[in-house]
Amino acid sequence: MNYELKLEVCCADLQSVRAAVEGGAHRVELCQALGLDGLTPSAGMIEQAVSMGIHVQVLIRPREGDFVYDRDEVLCMQRDIRHARELGAGGVVIGALRPDGSIDEETTRRLVDEAEGMSITFHRAFDVCARPEEALEQIISLGCHRLLTSGQAATAEQGIPMLRGLVEQADGRIIIMPGAGVNPQNASRILSETGAHEIHGSLRSGGHTDAALVRALLDSCRQ
Repeated sequence: MNYELKLEVCCADLQSVRAAVEGGAHRVELCQALGLDGLTPSAGMIEQAVSMGIHVQVLIRPREGDFVYDRDEVLCMQRDIRHARELGAGGVVIGALRPDGSIDEETTRRLVDEAEGMSITFHRAFDVCARPEEALEQIISLGCHRLLTSGQAATAEQGIPMLRGLVEQADGRIIIMPGAGVNPQNASRILSETGAHEIHGSLRSGGHTDAALVRALLDSCRQ
């Protein structure tokens, strides 16, 4: 089956969102504090990004550190999902684990329920989870539409073997989207060797997303 290539760009500032739009990206994952691996962006940032005319997926992550959340943090994430919807975001990026590294199904279900009708991506908490094959089945059963992962490796290129296995296991039930260390030089290989049809990168130069790098990646994957 042939799929249309889709590029999601991780943007931690509005300058990067503008560059992603200009470069032809299909979607942005909007966050702030990329040096902390990303946190939930402000309401104003979400609203302004949406106004730029691109599909916006908002990262829902209330703090740095692990992905084991207490009751107050879960309530905060539910409110952030509601606000993202009200501000016009098309989707959210979520994830939660238990202390033993398994998927926190109860918390994830609450977040998925809150995001009903939006596009839902389970983020790279997956890359530090235990038993990834079992975790993938849980994520699918919880109703997530997409999984962002490096294949539990430092980069998506290094994670190609696991990514290929995840794509095969998913068998069209969820989108497997490789991310981490993606650039115009390796994106085509990652896609062709894994069977994925969506890919995720920040494509930065000088601290911000570079429209030329976005275009270069798209061009390299379409050749």
